Amino acid sequence: MTLNNLDNIADLFPRTEKMPVLFLGHGSPMNAIEENQFVQGFRNIAKTIQKPNAILCISAHWYTNGTKATAMNFPPTIHDFGGFPKALYEVQYNAPGSPELAEVTQSLLAPTTVDLDHNWGLDHGAWSVIKHLYPNADIPVIQLSIDYTKPAPYHYELAQKLQKLRERGILIIGSGNIVHNLRLVDFHNMNKVDYGYDWAHEAFEMVNKHLSDGDYNPLINYEKQSKVLQLAIPTPDHYLPLLYILGLQNKNEELSLFNNHLLAGSLSMTSVKIG
Repeated sequence: MTLNNLDNIADLFPRTEKMPVLFLGHGSPMNAIEENQFVQGFRNIAKTIQKPNAILCISAHWYTNGTKATAMNFPPTIHDFGGFPKALYEVQYNAPGSPELAEVTQSLLAPTTVDLDHNWGLDHGAWSVIKHLYPNADIPVIQLSIDYTKPAPYHYELAQKLQKLRERGILIIGSGNIVHNLRLVDFHNMNKVDYGYDWAHEAFEMVNKHLSDGDYNPLINYEKQSKVLQLAIPTPDHYLPLLYILGLQNKNEELSLFNNHLLAGSLSMTSVKIG
């Protein structure tokens, strides 16, 4: 499928008003089955968005050598975690896949090589949040992996090639966490909202200011910033999905924050809507 073929799939993905894009702070896998202010935030944001034709999700938990897109008709629910209650492992999010969307995505991202994958599925970075947005699992979902061999600016720029999908009713979701230092989590205060170490508060406020000001260069080049940001982002996997969403912002599009809270000392649930 070539880029020109995008206009030949109107029956599958009819032209729509431009869809917003979302970055969702997914937090603990337990958010999939617990009731709290964050899952309510996911539900509420879904009410502000027209029902999508399909969803493309960039999850922190599909971190690969090279870029891949799930291309099966029925992606399995992946329980990619350990040590949680049995009820969490019993959750199935049986949304269909979309080989067609995977092929369109592959075409749009050329000349970057995108392998069509039939082995992955939906990891918890995708299904644990999407199930709150669309509990009926009636919207096709594919995942796009994050190439761990590439620097942060690459991911910001790659995302810009997906812009046309927004005009076809495709909801693009990045799923991760901006402040995400698991080594320093205070498990005794796991559910204490707005509890964060001093450095986490500083990083949280710094990132939020850059987001509200539209000043993305320091966020794209986060590795060159202050020590507090290095503590907030010790590894890039949970942070890079945010850059995909920022890369999709058009001029004059509004950015808003929701679920904008720290947890457990060293985690944030901050989520972003653009458009």
